[in-house]
Formats: sequence, C-alpha cells, structure tokens
Amino acid sequence: MRIGIFTETYTPYISGLVTSELMLKKGLEKLGHEVYVVTANLESFKYEYDEKEKVLRIPGIKTGIYDSRLTSVYPIQAVKKIKSWKLDVIHSQTEFAIGTFARIIAKQYNIPLVHTYHTMYEDYIYYITKGYFKKSSKKLVEYFTKFYCETTATELIVPTTKTYRLFKDKYDFKKNINIIPTGIEVERFFKENLNQKDINNLRKHLNLSKKDFVLLFVGRLAEEKNVEFLIQAEKILKEKNKNIKLLIVGDGPDREKYEQFSNSLGLQKNCLFVGKAKWDEIPYYYHVANVFVTASITETQGLTVIEAMASNLTPVCIEDLAFHSMVTDGLNGLFFHNQKEFIECILRLTTEKGLLQKLNNQARIASTQYNAEFYSQKVLEVYKRAIATKKAENRFGLFSKIAKKFHGGN
Repeated sequence: MRIGIFTETYTPYISGLVTSELMLKKGLEKLGHEVYVVTANLESFKYEYDEKEKVLRIPGIKTGIYDSRLTSVYPIQAVKKIKSWKLDVIHSQTEFAIGTFARIIAKQYNIPLVHTYHTMYEDYIYYITKGYFKKSSKKLVEYFTKFYCETTATELIVPTTKTYRLFKDKYDFKKNINIIPTGIEVERFFKENLNQKDINNLRKHLNLSKKDFVLLFVGRLAEEKNVEFLIQAEKILKEKNKNIKLLIVGDGPDREKYEQFSNSLGLQKNCLFVGKAKWDEIPYYYHVANVFVTASITETQGLTVIEAMASNLTPVCIEDLAFHSMVTDGLNGLFFHNQKEFIECILRLTTEKGLLQKLNNQARIASTQYNAEFYSQKVLEVYKRAIATKKAENRFGLFSKIAKKFHGGN
C-alpha cells in the first residue's frame, strides 16, 4: 500500500504528535508499505523533497505558537510530486493548511482520506482570542471541526473515549469513529535499554539524593497543562516531607511565570525546572523520578503518560476521560479530583509499603499494548476500510450516472 501522511508538524520539531507520526511511519514501513510525508517547512520558505526519507516540505509561515508553521501555498511541483506517488490512501493529522491540502489532493485524485483528530481545540482558542469572543469562537471551532472531519474524511480516528464522546455527544458526528490510542516506541523507555551510569549521572547533575522522592512532569509549560496546580501542591508536600521534589521538564510561554511563582512559595530547592530536553535524553528523566504527575484536563490522550508507564513509573493523573484508556485506578496508577486527593495519593506512595512497586510493575506491563506494531496494524485496518468505502462510493456513483442517463433516454 502507498500511504501519504499529511501533517503541519514533523521533524525537526519535537512534540507528542511528531513522535507518533514517526512511529506510525516506521511501523507501516516495517509491515511492507511505502509511506510518504507532506509537511510544512519549519526552516525556510522553500519547497524541499527528501527522496531517501520520502518527506516533502512545502513553504510555511510562522504561526507564533511555539515553533510551528502553517502553509497556504501549494507549489505546482508539490502537486506533481504527490500525484507521482499514486497514493492508495491519505492520512491527515491536522485540520489546518496541510489538512486542507490533503483534502484538495484527496478530492482531486479520488483518494480515500483518513483523518486523526489529535487536539481539543476548544481548550486552546485563548491563544488566538486572548479571552474575547469565547462563546462564538468555540462555535466556530465546532463548525470547522465537523466540516473537516465529517464532510471530507472517509474515516475518522480518535485516540480516546473522551474524544469519541466529543464527536458523538456534542458534535453529533454520523460517520465511523475509530478509537485507536496513539502508540509510541515504548522500548525506548525500558530501563534495560538505558545506561544505568547515565541515569546516575543525571541524578547527580540535578542534585538529587537517594532520599529524594521525585515527582516528574514532562510537557509544555502553558496554561492548559495546569502546572500551577502541581507547584501549589508541592508547597504543601514539602511541609510534610522536605524530600519530596517536583521535577519539571519542558518549556513554553509560561515557564518564567511558573519559575517566579515557585520562588515566591520558597520552593527554589524543591521545584526543579530543567527546560526542554533533547529527544534522546527524555527517557533518562523518567528514570530519575519516582512518580509521574499531571493535572492537565485538555489532553486528547497524553502520550507522556504512556512514556512514564513504559519507564516503570506510576502515573498520578487528574480524573479525566483522556487517561482512562491507559490508567486503571489502583492497578497501574492513581487518579485524583482535587489538591487534597493529589496530596493524599503522593503521601500514600511514599509511606504505604509495596504499593509503589506494585503499581510500577503493572504500569510497565500495560505500556506494551501501545507499541509501534500494534498501533500500525490498527491504523492499517482503518485504511483498508476507507479504501473499500471509497470503491463502493465510486461504483454507486457510476451506477447513478448510468441510471440517470438511461432514465433521461426514456
């Protein structure tokens, strides 16, 4: 099968989405399929094609949101190149400019379009509206999402029940919705695949002692991730146990604000901000921690939770449907509803003998179902269904034309 993945962001940009795209491409190629990528050029306003990696980059302009770019210019050489691939299916990963390009190409060349919905846009519109026109903006997002996903896509993929419910209950979506949790390269986080000496050196570099109980957050430092909640809780946890520390890995628009807030609470030694880590360094941060924590309620899935579980790390998550497909409360992780429950969860893990080890072991076991092979095979099933649906539509369309012609002749 010849597959085209259309996405706004791809390497060298680093994000959970890019990680899943890379893994899907590798997984499909391992299964014997040819995979091409169409994306925006993050480096310059140029058309570029990497023949070896099969990655086509078209001119993109900066959005002002992190390092991402959008594109609305579709060079004729890009269209010709994509046509030459003779794609069997197109898989779009975005609703915006490259997503629109995917829709244009799919319609122009009668190719089935599969779309994965990754982002709960209603939780992010404040980046553009700055708090104004909130209600009307959400309605506009709803309209646009329904138009792209229902009107143009042959099949829709969502990562969790939370996103499924959004489309079924709120958007009244009529087409097929396939729930496929996004996978990652889980083996990359297994302890046996890492150098223990490097883990020890990182702990030393972070000034972490053997007595320290480390809570880890990995992600973008922005309002929607609710990092302030974790910092506030850390102040109370420090008063109960000075060795409980919060390690924050990531960068974003609110990093300076969070650092200042942390310092104002007297947490200079207990809240550790390390900034953005390199891709190959990320697994080591998980292995210097004792627990992974998140208070974000804007995730469609939360790939960092899977990364933590693959690292034998218990996830402690705010109660949200996005995490339910991965975490079972009391089996491989813990849920909390508020600050009081969060603090109780952490203190239980530091004092209740055997609990942390039990949860760690189950977390590692659960993570294996999110490997590249499993994810790629599930997505491949959707591709096959989309192709069959498109063929049926084509036959029906041809039959209708013949019927109309015959009827008109009478």
